[in-house]
Amino acid sequence: PADALSLQEHGLDFQRLLDASAYKETYRQDMIRWGEEKRRADPGFFCRTVVEGAAQPVWVSGGGGAGGVGGRRAGADGAPAQVVSDTRRLSDVEWFRDVYGDVVQTVRVVATDETRKRRNWVFVTGVDDAESECGLDQGVAFDWVITNDGDELSLDEQLETLLRSLRGRL
Repeated sequence: PADALSLQEHGLDFQRLLDASAYKETYRQDMIRWGEEKRRADPGFFCRTVVEGAAQPVWVSGGGGAGGVGGRRAGADGAPAQVVSDTRRLSDVEWFRDVYGDVVQTVRVVATDETRKRRNWVFVTGVDDAESECGLDQGVAFDWVITNDGDELSLDEQLETLLRSLRGRL
């Protein structure tokens, strides 16, 4: 959401900000600064924007069973399950936990620096050590940690276990 909102205010090309191009890197620090200003003024700004801006809920298929529409299942209170990806800060996680309580499940995806370098990641001082990139490295007890180091079978097994658990909670 920060990218989309920032582009509205600054006339940036949203599609070009979605890739790993030099265009994105040119504006990354400005976007981070803009996001921090918004967050200082209102810590829940981006979280509310994500929830309010969802065109439709993200459904997790229940695979048969009762409840929901067309085989889709809702949460215990009848509300659809929603997935919010790419939270960046402890304040974001805290906001979702405060608003949605115990139904919130946090998932962290990790890869070694070696794996990330094989994927063409290069550490940039002032960007990769900023809160927007490492704000969740401490202070969060994640419900799930998924390792994505290139072992497809292992990744599939971890994701299937996660999905089974989430479906069981619906």
